[in-house]
Amino acid sequence: RVMLLRTALDLGRDPAARRLTMAIVVAFLPAAFIGLATHKWITAHLFRPVTVAAALLAGGVAILVVERFKPAPRAETLQQISLSTAFGVGLAQVLSLFPGVSRSAATIMGGLALGIARPAATEFSFLLALPVMFAASALGLWSERGALSAADAPVFAVGLVTAFVSALIAIRLLLRFVSRHTFTGFAWYRIAFGVVLLGAMAAGWLAT
Repeated sequence: RVMLLRTALDLGRDPAARRLTMAIVVAFLPAAFIGLATHKWITAHLFRPVTVAAALLAGGVAILVVERFKPAPRAETLQQISLSTAFGVGLAQVLSLFPGVSRSAATIMGGLALGIARPAATEFSFLLALPVMFAASALGLWSERGALSAADAPVFAVGLVTAFVSALIAIRLLLRFVSRHTFTGFAWYRIAFGVVLLGAMAAGWLAT
């Protein structure tokens, strides 16, 4: 929270704050453009149990691979993340457009694979979530603009503030966790859940 406030306050006079802001913008752009172009197609074709199960399995395996073969960190802090590395994290975030892929896991694993230290990768993932959250909210509101009125504004404002505060609390707990643990347990959870879903579909208990 302090880091976020300090970056906002120092944006006009601190080159490091400007570089970090530019890195966030660069990382945001791939998912923004591809998401806008493919949103309707993804909604129509990929929101199915079989695709979610496949994403859970593939994502779990990918996490295990990254945790096993990730390079030694080259960027220990947010300020050391280059624009090219930020763009790579942005490309990893594109994977989260696929249903069943966690945005946070995709960006954190992408950061680790690109040589960002675990705490810094987690912090960058959180900062990157801010424009994503606001853009997704704006897109949703625009698509439902015909059914909304000015009286709905306070409700959405409260929702955004609540989500933002919740994210601040969650990132503090997550940073504490990832500084001491890997994501291997989360990977096996995804794999197990994916297998359960596939088993339910094979048994006819769940439509594909």
